[in-house]
Amino acid sequence: MQDKFEKLQELKDEALQGGGLARIQKQHAKSKLTARERITLLVDEGSWEEIGMFVKHRSTDFGMEKENYLGDGVITGYGTVAGRLTYIFAQDFTVFGGSLSETHSEKICKLMDLAMQNGAPLIGLNDSGGARIQEGVKSLGGYADIFFRNTIASGVIPQISAIMGPCAGGAVYSPAITDFTVMVDKSSYMFVTGPNVVKTVTNEEVSAEELGGSKAHATKSGVTHLTAPNDLACILKIKQLLSYIPQNHHEKPKDLDYVLNDELRPKLDTFIPESSNTPYDMKLVINQLVDEDSFFEVHKDFADNIIVGFSRIGGKSIGIVANQPFSLAGVLDVDSSRKAARFVRFCDCFNIPLLVLVDVPGFLPGTDQEWNGIITNGAKLLYAFSEATVPRISLITRKAYGGAYDVMNSKHIGADMNFAWPSAEIAVMGAKGASEIIFRREIKASDNPEVKLAEKEKLYAEEFAHPYKAAHRGFVDEVIVPSETRRKLIKAFHMLKNKEVRRPTRKHGNIPL
Repeated sequence: MQDKFEKLQELKDEALQGGGLARIQKQHAKSKLTARERITLLVDEGSWEEIGMFVKHRSTDFGMEKENYLGDGVITGYGTVAGRLTYIFAQDFTVFGGSLSETHSEKICKLMDLAMQNGAPLIGLNDSGGARIQEGVKSLGGYADIFFRNTIASGVIPQISAIMGPCAGGAVYSPAITDFTVMVDKSSYMFVTGPNVVKTVTNEEVSAEELGGSKAHATKSGVTHLTAPNDLACILKIKQLLSYIPQNHHEKPKDLDYVLNDELRPKLDTFIPESSNTPYDMKLVINQLVDEDSFFEVHKDFADNIIVGFSRIGGKSIGIVANQPFSLAGVLDVDSSRKAARFVRFCDCFNIPLLVLVDVPGFLPGTDQEWNGIITNGAKLLYAFSEATVPRISLITRKAYGGAYDVMNSKHIGADMNFAWPSAEIAVMGAKGASEIIFRREIKASDNPEVKLAEKEKLYAEEFAHPYKAAHRGFVDEVIVPSETRRKLIKAFHMLKNKEVRRPTRKHGNIPL
């Protein structure tokens, strides 16, 4: 038997070498870790169990039968991350450039099936040259098998994609279907067609970094949710993200122990400017409301007129959606609506309560917005909130104007609790615009139109630019002193922890995509 044990160890040693020392050194020279090094950083020490270590490709075309590497360019298995079962695949760029073959795909699909059957998160560490050209349609079929499982797993288990090298062509669609994508600066890129094809078809000169690097996708397309300066920082962000979300759609996020203390936050009384047109930073408000150092922002550099991210309040994991007055006055536009809608739907999939902070003057006007579908994109956010059954609390800090008031988790679309600060202005539009319409004839007939407009604006503001008419109708549950908000939120979320809603039976809704 000893010789058999030795043979087994030889094969294990061979598999652990991947594409060999020279290729590992090339990976390190690019400031990239190997697939196995990435997995070691991600999982708890001693918890990793590999599946399919000895798998080989089956291709015999183009001399491929002469090149065989154990594992076939992807490492698959399971371990624990902070004590939680997690399934992980990591593409190995040292073996055929991490290219996807039929057997490579089969290993990933087997892992995805296990993740769904056992209700645990799936993390993909992507570093691949794309489809293995030598295998033709078998490789393309392998991608489709993965895409299909990504879709079936959506809303069932959390799926996180890390882009830690090239990801091009059909390979980009798997990360696009998953819940969150993290890209590494300078060493990763994503695009459907590369710079050479772009130049051939459109005559545009563009580098891979400009076309599909982390900065482009973090700021322009919104394809990536998070970026990291290196592989280690990328792994740490994945771990942090996992800490806020549950194992699957049947579970709730784990609450941390918390004892209710003096929850007054006097700084909150000072954040809202006297003028309703003066911007302020909503992140300052967020950091006073949530548990210390717990806010984890997502999509930070894309559509920054709205803020989304995870946090904790009283030890409870929550999702936050907040207008940002510092950017475009916090208006809703095409990109911010899409960004927030996807985040709301993720939180609802995985039983994460929502806190919505409202200071919104309306939807951004203009031909660019109308022609790019602000109607259907704004409707996505409206649909997402209306569909959500998790505990939902809104706080109106200042402006809540027009249709944007309705969309931002109003009582009318199913919010459970709606609070407002005394500074809140809930109206169809701002006082000046409303006065110009309502009192147009009086202002025009006046000897001094500017004075008359100012007079009517003041009158309108006194009548409507406050939260009390909405409170009289029950559209706002309580008008509260800002410094008391944190305590109110902690108690309200605790009150709602067993919320249950049953929707009509249906195959699925038809969100305006």
